[in-house]
Amino acid sequence: MHITQTAVSLNVPDVEASAGFAKTHFGYEEAMAADGFVSLTHPVSNTNLIFLATGLATFKPAEIAGSAGQGLLLALVVEHLDDEFARMEAAGARVVTAPETEPWGERFCQFADPNGLIWQLVEWVA
Repeated sequence: MHITQTAVSLNVPDVEASAGFAKTHFGYEEAMAADGFVSLTHPVSNTNLIFLATGLATFKPAEIAGSAGQGLLLALVVEHLDDEFARMEAAGARVVTAPETEPWGERFCQFADPNGLIWQLVEWVA
């Protein structure tokens, strides 16, 4: 199998709120949009994020069409985590977890977007 790209699709109550958060704080760019749908790309990471309005009739399978979020972390590996944390906090992003370092070398912090999705920044340290 030759995978050429990866996309994550998330159902949220307010598509524009999560898309705006991703564009404002992480540099994602809108690739396409329609009623209840926004697809974002990132100029460096080659990942797509798709936000779908919860309850969108075209979502399949319908039995799992609830909102995303419970137990979900959107983890983004970054450089200079502390600088990124300070920038986002100063810009008003809601802090969930201030920077911490795990014994295995993962330094991370977490923010919540307006829909409650948790965005985790990760930097690997020695």
